[in-house]
Amino acid sequence: MSTNSEKRIKPDKKGIILAFLLSILWSGNPISIKVGLEDAPPLRLGWMRFILGGIVAILWAVYNKEFVRFKKKDFIPLIGTGLLFSVQLGFMNVGQNYTSGGHGVIMITTFPLWASIFSHLFIPNDKLTKFKIFGMIIAYTGVIVLFWESISNSANSYLIGDLLMLTSAMLLGARQIYISQISQGLEQAEIKILYTQAFVGTLTFLIFSLLFETSTFIVSYSLILALFYQGVIIAGFGFIGQTWLMKRYLPSRILIINISQPLFGVMLAWIILGEVPGIELIFATFFVLSGSYLAFRNRQ
Repeated sequence: MSTNSEKRIKPDKKGIILAFLLSILWSGNPISIKVGLEDAPPLRLGWMRFILGGIVAILWAVYNKEFVRFKKKDFIPLIGTGLLFSVQLGFMNVGQNYTSGGHGVIMITTFPLWASIFSHLFIPNDKLTKFKIFGMIIAYTGVIVLFWESISNSANSYLIGDLLMLTSAMLLGARQIYISQISQGLEQAEIKILYTQAFVGTLTFLIFSLLFETSTFIVSYSLILALFYQGVIIAGFGFIGQTWLMKRYLPSRILIINISQPLFGVMLAWIILGEVPGIELIFATFFVLSGSYLAFRNRQ
């Protein structure tokens, strides 16, 4: 995989502000999925989200008067992005259906740690150090705390959902670095990737939903709001902003800002879903936040 990582720089003020705003928005994504799952099954929720994301991509291109030109060399990396995103979101939607909003937030927000591992492997000037590995171990202690809670609580175990969400986090971290890499040599990267993800995601989720999901869904205000958040705010503008950041700045310098997500996500789960955080969730949040901070601070 060829890289042009030397072109990527440390975030300036504009990049930091945008990354922090996106971090707050992304922290609400697992919560919106949990809300949407009350009225729609996971795969159906997914393809409706992808359609909305595709509409945002079209409107964004029209607004910028941008005619998208796909080249033959673009298709393989773009299809790879679409498939990776589809699998990642599939694990996330199904996993969130089997765990709490708070657990889901902690698991999915470990993605910067996974991304840092992939960045270490594929980006020459973005390496891990022993100190940062120590921070990652502390962060993953929070994940172990939640797994222990799920295992020990046989009456209301979230183990399967937690495992699926953690797998989704790993795939999300891989997708962040993959997008960061392919966008270096890809013209109109943001809009092309968004188009491809919308097309591949809608197709795959629709097929699997028709094959495996029989339950109907209820059109409610909460479902409409959840889909708007997932499809327009996150899959649309959130993705455009994140791709723009990952293309221009070193991934690890952007990812450190994402360590605020567990705190915001747990608070939103409490406010919106009424999930009062227990002692295990509080400790898990502390470990993930502090460990992630150590893992990413002062990265050279």
